[in-house]
Parts: sequence; structure tokens; C-alpha cells
Amino acid sequence: MRKPYGQMLKMLLCISFCTLFMAGEAYAKAVLPDFVELAAKNKPAVVNINTSKVVQPQLQQDRPSPQKSANPFDDFFERFIDRTPQRPYTARSLGSGLIISEDGYILTNYHVIAGADEVKVKLSDSREFKAQVKGGDEKLDIALLKIDAKEKLHVAPLGNSDALEVGEWVMAIGNPFGLGQTVTTGIVSAKGRVIGSGPYDDFIQTDASINPGNSGGPLFNTGGEVIGINTAIVAAGQGIGFAIPVNMVKEIIPQLKEKGKVSRGWFGVVVQPVTPELAQSFGLADIKGVLVSEVIKDSPAEKAGLKSGDLIIEFDRKPIHEMNELPRIAANMPVGKKALVRILRNGKAEEKTVVMEQMKEGEAGVAAIIQEKLGMVVTELTGELVAKFALKETSGLLVAKVKPGGAAEAAGLAPGDVIRQVDSTPITTIADFVNAVTPHAKGSVLRFFLRRGSTSLYVALRIN
Repeated sequence: MRKPYGQMLKMLLCISFCTLFMAGEAYAKAVLPDFVELAAKNKPAVVNINTSKVVQPQLQQDRPSPQKSANPFDDFFERFIDRTPQRPYTARSLGSGLIISEDGYILTNYHVIAGADEVKVKLSDSREFKAQVKGGDEKLDIALLKIDAKEKLHVAPLGNSDALEVGEWVMAIGNPFGLGQTVTTGIVSAKGRVIGSGPYDDFIQTDASINPGNSGGPLFNTGGEVIGINTAIVAAGQGIGFAIPVNMVKEIIPQLKEKGKVSRGWFGVVVQPVTPELAQSFGLADIKGVLVSEVIKDSPAEKAGLKSGDLIIEFDRKPIHEMNELPRIAANMPVGKKALVRILRNGKAEEKTVVMEQMKEGEAGVAAIIQEKLGMVVTELTGELVAKFALKETSGLLVAKVKPGGAAEAAGLAPGDVIRQVDSTPITTIADFVNAVTPHAKGSVLRFFLRRGSTSLYVALRIN
């Protein structure tokens, strides 16, 4: 009598297991997107980019003959080194891109094609074309290419990055390490990341694997829409990649098509974050807005009546919560537009109307003028930057970028250096830096006190 009960029990257990397995499988299908379908649908819109540039050797310049050495071998090796022939060589780089129109317009990163003599685009079906660089914007790190494929190309739709939520599934397609089209998946780890790469940092952070060669490739949402352009990685980290929000890119595409460059609105203030201590000193119940540390002479801000010490809490009817928001909003405004600026002055709310002017090429207010004079980009330290560069310091200004051939490079400064003093002036904010550097004319020498890793050093920099 026990045998039938045993068989029945086995049958019930088998049915229960199968039911649970099918329910789990159905749940997984309901929760997880179909990455197979997404990849198949969107891979034809992604391209591999190969650039080449002929690098000419630096010629030895004539120089006065050195004093005769007591060691005859010194003179021999000096003559040998000076006369060593150097040959031109071809430097190559790889990247990714995204087809945004059926007639062959392609988005990629500016740094992928910068300085290239030749740009080639390889489609997913292995066809290869020479590409024309139609325009580029170094500040946002976006370039627009054009190929003539003689037929309509597959296009991926551009989505709405503002609607993206932290925790959403995303998929990256690109050309990592030159391996060809590679698909990786992950989630959105964070939004609005500032990593010190430029004045308009506002990155999407993802744990979808992004590696060298992915630059310029798309980041898709589960609907198959492009919500970002993959552009940066943290060399010392794993599972951390950054993408430019596609909404920022969509705003500049028409200008790149028509003019090959981007014209931005100019406001003309230097701002700094509102710390808890500053908020208390201004009588604020909570921390909001940005503090105007300097108003540039003859700027739209000065003409509108803004003053040092004003707290900007709203610009063009958009609330300002963090310092990096204001440059982005102002830069995206058309020249000539009137913008309402809400400020707090001496604890009282006021409204000013500013008429936007065109930002001069290479300028973004005082900070950009300083960058041009010194050949570097500096940014205030944040928790993310301290972690990215493994810094020991938590005060001072971080050297985020050094321009090749500029004064900073000649002086020996490097990305990751932390500026503590200029001459004898302590530096903790952008305003400190601007005030310390602005009075000095071309040819002047500034003394920088730096922290580099665990080492302190002084550097003399001559202004170009």
C-alpha cells in the first residue's frame, strides 16, 4: 500500500518543481528585457571608427655649442644623439559611433577623431567608408561625421535622457580594444556625475562594461532608444563608465551640421558652491543656489545688475541646486534671449533680466580665460574626484586637464595635481584661483604649491 503513495508523492513534487521553474522563468522574462532582441535590432546602427595621423618628428633646433667637456666621450655621445635620424610614423586610434540619419550622419566623441588625417567608418556588415568630419565640440566631447553609403542606413532613435531613472537596465554597444562590435549590459548607477572633464560635466554613470574603444558608441535603454554616448572610464575602477546624456547632444547637432561648431550663450559670472557655513551666514534655512564670487566687467551679468555676493537660486525659470548646473543652462541658451534670474541679495529675493551674449570661441567667462592663459582646466574637489584620482587632499583645486603645448605642460603640471597655493595665496575655490591669477600679465611667472600623490612640490609657471 505504501508504493502508490510514494509514487504519488514523487509526482506531486515533480509537478510543484515544474510549476515553480516555469513561474520563475516567466518572472525573469517579465522583469529582464530581451537583450537578444535589443542587440539584434540596434547593432546595425553602431559603427567602428578607425583614425590615423602621420606624426612628424620634432627637429633638433640649432643651439650654441656646449662648453668643451673634460671627458672626450661626452662630446662623442652629444654629437651622436643630435644626429640620430627620426622618421615620421603613423599613429592610429579606435573608437565607436552611432548612425543618426539614413543619409549617413554619425555621432562619435571628439577625442576619437581629434587631429586625425583620415577617419574610416566600418559598418556592422563589414563595409568600410572614408568619413568627413562635419563638425566638433571639444567642450562636450562630441563630433559629427558624414559618410556616403549610396543607400539608406539603419538608424537608432534618440531617446529622452531626462526621463532616465537610476536602476534602469541599459545596454552598450561598441568596439572595445578593436575587437569589433561587442554588447554589454548593466544598470544606470547614477546621474549628473561631475568627473572634471570639462565645464559641462553631467554624466550618466553605468556599470555596463565600457572599455577603451567604446568611446563614441551608444548607450541604449530597454526600449531600444539611445540615451547616452559612452565617453569615459575610470582607469583605476571596475564597473564604472560614463556617458554623455543624449539630450545635451541633441541640442548641438543642428549647429554642428550647419556651422561645424557650437555657439554658446554667455552670462559672465564666476560662481562657487554654497556650503552649510555660507548658507548660515546668509540666513538660509536650507542650502540652495550658487554664490556669485565675481561678475565679469562688461558682461551680460554686470549689465543686468548682478553683484558679487548674490545668490542665484533660479535661472531662466529653472531652479539652480548645484554649481555645475548654471554653466550648462546658460550655455544652451540662444544669443539675444532674455532670461529671468532670481537672486537673494542681503536675504531678500530680487529678479534681474539678463540678455544673453555669444560666448567667444574658447571662452566660458573668467575661468575659461584663465584656462587659455595657463593651458589647463581646474575644478573644485568633490567626493567623486577625490576617489577617482585617489587623492590624499580634500581641499584645493584639482588640475583636471592639461593642454598640450600650453604653459601648464611646460611647467610640468599634470592631471591629478592639487593646487594649494598660487604665490603665497591659499587656494580653496575657483574664485581664489581667478583672483590670484587675473592680475598677472603675459610673461609673468607664478609660483604654484602642489600636492602630487603623497609629495608636495613647487612649480614655476610662465603665463603665455
